[in-house]
Amino acid sequence: MRPKFHIATPEEIKAGKTTDVYFLRTKEVLQRKDINRRVVAEVTASALPNHYPWGVLSGVEEVAALMDGYRVDIDCMPEGSAFYPVEPVMRVEGNYREFCEFETPILGLLCQASGITTKAARLRKLAGEKSILSFGIRRMHPAIAPMIDRAAYIGGVEGFSGVAAEKLIGREAVGTMPHALIITVGDQVRAWQYFDEVVDRKVPRVALVDTYYDEKIEAVMAAEAVKGLQGVRLDTPGSRRGKMRRIAEEVRWELDIRGFKNVKIIVSGGVDEEAIKELDNVDGFGIGTSISSAKTVDFAMDIIEMEGKPCAKRGKLGGKKEVYRCTKCHKHKVVPTKEAGPKTCSCGGPMESLLKPLIRDGKLVRDLPSADEIKGEVLGQLGKLEM
Repeated sequence: MRPKFHIATPEEIKAGKTTDVYFLRTKEVLQRKDINRRVVAEVTASALPNHYPWGVLSGVEEVAALMDGYRVDIDCMPEGSAFYPVEPVMRVEGNYREFCEFETPILGLLCQASGITTKAARLRKLAGEKSILSFGIRRMHPAIAPMIDRAAYIGGVEGFSGVAAEKLIGREAVGTMPHALIITVGDQVRAWQYFDEVVDRKVPRVALVDTYYDEKIEAVMAAEAVKGLQGVRLDTPGSRRGKMRRIAEEVRWELDIRGFKNVKIIVSGGVDEEAIKELDNVDGFGIGTSISSAKTVDFAMDIIEMEGKPCAKRGKLGGKKEVYRCTKCHKHKVVPTKEAGPKTCSCGGPMESLLKPLIRDGKLVRDLPSADEIKGEVLGQLGKLEM
């Protein structure tokens, strides 16, 4: 019977059933020829999307769940760590025949989540103190909606719209109203007022103000119709957008001269890095596709040591490596594992090793932090990173 939804089950992922077929053929050859060598494989990205200077690692918790119980040792950077091209973010050691089929899912878990977290962190750095909410799960397969919202959240957004991620993150989803509410009610004012009457008071009163009339007109109508209105959201379609900064200026002016200076302006629809730079006159952003469809980080897993001896294909550096980070300036340094690592940075700050034990002989040996703890780590690093 054909599956109703085109997704793999957690059991299939855990069993290595989502691998590329050539890894199964590799395993068959190694088994038939009785080859079972101990190798070290590193996960690195030779380059980052759009020539970004840094990325943010995400997906570690799922890799830990995938590999828990399999006879491997894994060291990796803590989830939420900023990393740079070429340096290893994860190291897997074991008999290759026993973990070869997991290369595909390991990379899949890291690549997409890290791409989303990296984009969210960049947007957060550009937005400064302005609010950012993640609204992009409608652009992606619903099976991965919780992953998308979690990856965005730890990257620095304040909130997320997907209810499926609430248990995963430990926070409630956010969002107010769609155009569909206004259209089905049949009148903007009644729709805003009904929302205010019905929805829990802890939900912010933010009115969507671009359904039928000009944004500044609807913004004023909403502020006058809903007592204590906290904000208006402009989701102007591209065909009507024009100069969005100018539209926001008009909305702000019309609200202010009527005494609604406390009503914030949120912009959504097609918001990316350039829009955030341009719209410095608004209070926050609802961001969808730019986050959920962020370019993946193109990680690769390569064998760099076999039976204790360095080996690597062209374009890769052989031998086990350690990555050290200056806790003061955030500069990184990669050195061979057999060499003593640096104690201090050129700036005088202390250096710390980033590749920390995650799994030993198939058992998880590290406490996994909460989404809020990871997010705090990301936000703490942003001030030291250059765009």
